[in-house]
Amino acid sequence: MDHPEHAQHADGPDAAHSLAELDEAVTGCRACPRLVSWREEAARVKRRAFLDWEYWARPIPGFGPEDAALVLVGLAPAAHGANRTGRIFTGDPSGDLLYATLYELGLASQPGSVRRGDGLELYGVRITDPVRCAPPDNKPSVLERDTCRPWLVSELGFLRPTVRVVVALGGFAWQALLPVLSAAGYSVPRPRPAFGHGARVTLAAADGGPPLELFGCYHVSPRNTFTGRLTTAMLTDLLGTAARAAGLPVTPR
Repeated sequence: MDHPEHAQHADGPDAAHSLAELDEAVTGCRACPRLVSWREEAARVKRRAFLDWEYWARPIPGFGPEDAALVLVGLAPAAHGANRTGRIFTGDPSGDLLYATLYELGLASQPGSVRRGDGLELYGVRITDPVRCAPPDNKPSVLERDTCRPWLVSELGFLRPTVRVVVALGGFAWQALLPVLSAAGYSVPRPRPAFGHGARVTLAAADGGPPLELFGCYHVSPRNTFTGRLTTAMLTDLLGTAARAAGLPVTPR
C-alpha cells in the first residue's frame, strides 16, 4: 500500500528537532525491505474482520506525552493491530490488556484504544517499540532491530529531561534496550543484567543527571496471558510499582 505523502520521507532520526518531528519522520522510514513488504502485504490482503479498514501500513511512532516520566517498550507492531490502526498496541489483545491496566491505574483517560484520534490520552506515560514495522510471525531479525535502533535512541534522548523509569515488556525489549540506554547516556553494568519479570536495575546517568530505573515485565502477549505466565494482577502490580518509582500519581479505579 503506497502512501505518497510519506513514502519518500528521507529524514532520519538525527534530522528531528523535537519528539513530534521524530514521530512524523519515522512514519516515512523504508530502511528494511522485508518489513516494508510485509506491512504493505498485510494491508492489501487484510483479515476478513477488517475489510472495511484502510490500514496504516507504515512505521508506528511512539504514543504518549513529550514529558513522560514512564516509558513502556514493547517488541514490534502487530500486522493486523497497530499496522492497521496506526497506534502502538492498538487493535489486538495485547494492547487491550495494556491500556485497560493503565486506565485502572489512573494513567489513561479511557480503558480502550481503538485507533488514532479516538480521544485516548496517557498521563505521564509513553509507549514505544524498538522495531517500528510489523514483522512476519512477530519476529524481527537482529539486523532489523539494529537498523531501527537510532529511532529509539533519539526518542529517549528527547525524553531524557523527564523520563525516570523504563519498563521492558519482554526479553526482546530488554535486550534491545540495553545498547539503546547506553547510547542515550546511561551506564549499563557489566555483565549485562538479565531479564526477568520484576527485574529492576538502576542505571546512572553518565553526565551526573538523574538515574534511570529499568524494570523487566513479561510481555502482554496472549501466549503469556492465556497460559497464566502473566496475570492481570501481576501486570497491574508491576506497572503500579514502576509508575510510583517514576513519581507518577497512581489512583486505582
